[in-house]
Amino acid sequence: MWEILVTSLKHGVVTAKPAARLPADLAPAPRHADGEIELLGQALRAEIRRVFRSSMKLRHVDCGSCNGCESELQALLNPFYDLQRFGIDFVASPRHADALVVTGPPALHLEEALRLTDEATPRPRLIVAVGDCACSGGFCAGSFATRRGVHEVVPVDVRIPGCPPRPEEITRGLLKALRG
Repeated sequence: MWEILVTSLKHGVVTAKPAARLPADLAPAPRHADGEIELLGQALRAEIRRVFRSSMKLRHVDCGSCNGCESELQALLNPFYDLQRFGIDFVASPRHADALVVTGPPALHLEEALRLTDEATPRPRLIVAVGDCACSGGFCAGSFATRRGVHEVVPVDVRIPGCPPRPEEITRGLLKALRG
């Protein structure tokens, strides 16, 4: 223990010095504008109340994705976006869902699981394809093991392209799905 402490004291600070803070007028703008999230969320809440009268429940179905789209879907629930405050939540069972959110190029061995999940979801329901792979097969298009998009297995109501799409784009897509 003493040896580590003595070595640390001999070498001193070995990390880089912190950068000087820029004045507020020169600092780069934040990547996400809080106002945009709020406006999208308020519009989403109004549409959810109009269509469902309370909240919207989503069931996520992964058909063989690389997990990029899942990370962005998960970001929707973090403290920055917090879509739950606008009336959206993910559920564990398709029987409780109002919409299916599908990611990944449908692998042939997962087609039946996707069809069964669709059949278990009460009607009327929405199906949202999230990401390039779900929309058109993405980089896996033309592979012997996948389809060229979710639309080849189940009917899709809204497609949200991107690799992966940002949470704002997913929110816009959900709003578009509700407005029909």
